[in-house]
Amino acid sequence: MEQITKLVWNQELPEELLELVGTLGEEYPISDSGRGLKLSFKRIEGEGIVSNVIRSRGAVTIEYNSIAGAARGIGSALSKIEAKESTPFKTLGIMLDVSRNMVMKVEHIKEWMRRLALCGYNMVMLYTEDVYELEDYPKFGYMRGAYTLEEIQELDAYASKLGIELVGCIQTLGHLEQILGYNDFRPVRDTERVLMVDAPETEKLIDSMIKFWSKALSSRRIHIGMDETHDLGRGRFLDHKGYESPFKLFNRQLTLVRNICKKYGMDPMIWSDMYFRLSNPEQNYYYLGEIPADVRAAIPKDVQLVYWDYYHSDEESYTNMIERHRAIGYEPVMASGIWTWLKVWYDHEMTRRTVIPCLSACRKAKLKEVFFTMWGDDGAYCNYDSSLAGICYAGDLSFGCEDQQLTAMRFETICAPTSYEAHLAASELDARLDDVEGKEYLVPASNLIWDDPLQAIVCENFARRDPEFDLKLLDHYEELLCRVLPEFDADGAGSLELAADAAALIIKKLELYGALRTAYKEGDIVALREIAVKLIPAAIAAATEFDSEFRAQWHAIAKPFGLERIQARNAALIARLEETALRINEYISGAIEQIEELEASLPRSVAYETINRYKKASSGSFII
Repeated sequence: MEQITKLVWNQELPEELLELVGTLGEEYPISDSGRGLKLSFKRIEGEGIVSNVIRSRGAVTIEYNSIAGAARGIGSALSKIEAKESTPFKTLGIMLDVSRNMVMKVEHIKEWMRRLALCGYNMVMLYTEDVYELEDYPKFGYMRGAYTLEEIQELDAYASKLGIELVGCIQTLGHLEQILGYNDFRPVRDTERVLMVDAPETEKLIDSMIKFWSKALSSRRIHIGMDETHDLGRGRFLDHKGYESPFKLFNRQLTLVRNICKKYGMDPMIWSDMYFRLSNPEQNYYYLGEIPADVRAAIPKDVQLVYWDYYHSDEESYTNMIERHRAIGYEPVMASGIWTWLKVWYDHEMTRRTVIPCLSACRKAKLKEVFFTMWGDDGAYCNYDSSLAGICYAGDLSFGCEDQQLTAMRFETICAPTSYEAHLAASELDARLDDVEGKEYLVPASNLIWDDPLQAIVCENFARRDPEFDLKLLDHYEELLCRVLPEFDADGAGSLELAADAAALIIKKLELYGALRTAYKEGDIVALREIAVKLIPAAIAAATEFDSEFRAQWHAIAKPFGLERIQARNAALIARLEETALRINEYISGAIEQIEELEASLPRSVAYETINRYKKASSGSFII
């Protein structure tokens, strides 16, 4: 197909598309005049979202049944794709976590919305635990980059132009450790993460939350969270009122929040896990036993249940859980995942393994609402723009497109300049290796980056499973660099330079790990001196480069708040590298008889353990 330079609509543009086309024209070559392909639209009937793109000489016609269908059609036309597509899902959305340090700038979210629209998405949830401003609660969101009412209203108005429903996704029971650390919130604190059920102050706080979102958004739907409250009723509630069934406490809190939602004309949805967890002593969400009748009867019928599952790679698991929701009388909303959490870069392989069976099960079960979560656990250090490749990929799968060449064409057009191939290469920053028994294991890049150079808890852990892990990783990251480096300038969807800097830092740390332990074990003073004056300064330089590029990409997309957490980690890494050199020199000079950190070890028979968070990787003593 010939290169599209511009789309020009005719004078009969449907009125319902004026704002969509005008808004996309802020960035893309779409205009009402000049030379280019003549663009026309035709509304048709259809279930879910329909988007047909029909090309002829000098013209392109888009058949659509909704604003989302028209927007995806424009994305296809810009990408030189001719296709007849549809998805059975009436809601196709994402959920962006802005509560784990990274609070995306308003203008950057608008940019994301344009890309989402061109992929056919029609819903965006903002997961905001405490990052919105509340009247009468000055410490709610303090120094966290909290959105103002006006900022959310601005985003809502912009989303509406693109046919996107903006939905607030908050917490009204657990996951509120950020505010509960303040003494001002002691009256509403049960445990360090969970609100105090039945407290008048809790009702007042939640009323303020729901009131904010009722003013902020035109959508009347609101996600009120209430997931993973495993210690509900076991803190101050237990001290003051004694033991009470968590199930009863959960229901009372949900009734309270539901009533407040109704007061403000809002329709709530919740994560469904606690109702399933409370039905078994192991608190296993995916437990397939019978749900007790009292549990089924207690769930309010006017609350939507959101079934989240980002982990299963088999279709049967999704099918079983969808049926379990239906068995208790609910048509679930499906929440899958585009993998950004505990990642430096979007993880395409994990997304592929889970999204494909999930969407297949949802189609067969005839679910109508699906969205993809993008969490920020452990500090939101993922280069979030890299996940646009996953957004494009999951969107294409939702419309039945499994052709990676077409996905690459769409991604490279709407996120230009960028390279789909380089993004997928960078997504291998989390390495997948085979151990001596041929079993696959994952080595997260973040573990290697922040693994303490002396204690090396992460590296020693992997060495117990696979003695040659470091040599395999060195080969892996050298090859990754060769695939990513040529695309440095393709930064329209994430900083490939950051991915390269991360790989380079990991290489330097792996070289240091192997050389230091070998030289110390063999008592090779010459090699130890070489490590102190060459390998360690090289690792420090790589860490400095990584920190600098991380800062640059953070400020490009996010508010400044939260960056300090990652900078503190990077600074600690550099300090520990310097400490490593000092310890080596003290040992060489005879000031110390041994380097105790290198003497400590675990037998290879000790069980390999999954380590996936900074507090486990950085130190044996580190506590958050």
